[in-house]
Amino acid sequence: MGKKRKHNETQKAVVSTQNDDVAPERPQRTLFGWKDKNPKQQEEELEEINNGGTVDSSRPHVFRNKEKVLITCSRRINFRYRHLMLNMESLLPHSKRDNKVEAKESKGATLNELVELKNCSSCLFFECRKHKDLYLWMAKSPNGPSVKFLVNAVHTMEELKLTGNHLKGSRPLLTFTANFEKDPHWKLLKELIMQIFQTPKDHRKSKPFFDHVFAFSILDDHIWFRNYQITVPHNESTKMDRGGLDKMTLTEVGPRFCLNPIKIFGGSFGGPTLYENPYYVSPNQIRALQKKKKAGKYVKKVKAKTRRKMHELSNPMERDEFTDMWRE
Repeated sequence: MGKKRKHNETQKAVVSTQNDDVAPERPQRTLFGWKDKNPKQQEEELEEINNGGTVDSSRPHVFRNKEKVLITCSRRINFRYRHLMLNMESLLPHSKRDNKVEAKESKGATLNELVELKNCSSCLFFECRKHKDLYLWMAKSPNGPSVKFLVNAVHTMEELKLTGNHLKGSRPLLTFTANFEKDPHWKLLKELIMQIFQTPKDHRKSKPFFDHVFAFSILDDHIWFRNYQITVPHNESTKMDRGGLDKMTLTEVGPRFCLNPIKIFGGSFGGPTLYENPYYVSPNQIRALQKKKKAGKYVKKVKAKTRRKMHELSNPMERDEFTDMWRE
C-alpha cells in the first residue's frame, strides 16, 4: 500500500494549482472606452500574484465622470415653471427627480441630505415664490459652490412648438461666448454649468453621439440659454463628407430661459458669499415701483379736486336777484 500524503503537501499542491490558474485582470473602462494596461505592468502584477503578494492599489487610476444631478422644486410652484423643470429633466439623461421640497430656511440641509440619499453630486432646485417669481439654485454637494439665479423670459417646449427635434438621451455640445473668460465669477459659473449640464460618457441612459447644442451666451449681465438641433442632409446624392461643416444647420428645439445671477456662495446652498451682483433688482422692488406709478395718477386726481374746491371757496359767485322770484 502507498503512503498517505501529509496535510502540508496537499496544501502546497492546491496553492500551486491556484497560482497557475490566475486569470488576467479585465481592462479598465474609462471615459474614452476600454483601456488595456501596459504589458510591463501586467507582467509585474502577475509576478506579484505568483509570489503570493497583492497588487498595489495606490497606483493612479483613470478618472471616470460619475456626475448625477438631482432635479427638484419647491411646493406651490406654477404650472409653467413645472413644465420647464420637466423639460430640463428630459434634456439631462444623468438626472434624477425627487418630490417637492418646502422652501424654508432649512431647505439647504434638506436638499443636501436628499442629494446624498439619491447618490448624486449636483442639484438643480427650482424655487417659486408668490406664484410669480422663479429662482434657480445650482449647487455642488456637499462642499459647494452654489449659485442663486433669478429666471426670466421662460418659454417651454410645449409653448414654443418649434420645428427642431433631437433624440432623447443623446449627449449635448456645450458652447459659451467669449464673455465667460473676462471675470473670475463668470469663469466659475462656466465651470459649474459644464459639470452639471455635460452628460457623462458611457452613461447607461445616454446615447453615444452628439446631435444637439446647448448655447450659453452673456448679454446685459444675464445668461441666455438656447437648445439647437444639429441637422445634416442624409440624401445619398448630397451625403456630407467627413469634416464638411458648411452643410450643417442648426434648428432651435427649446426651451428658452434667461438667468440673472444674484449671489455665489462658497458652500452648498449657503456659506460665505463669493460674489454678489451689484446690478440686481428684486422683482418685489420692480412691482412696488409700478404700483407707485399707478398710485401717482390717483394722487393727481385727488389734488385736482381739492384745488377746485379751494378755488370755489376763494371765488364765490354773486347772488342772482331772480333766484327767489318763483318761490312765492
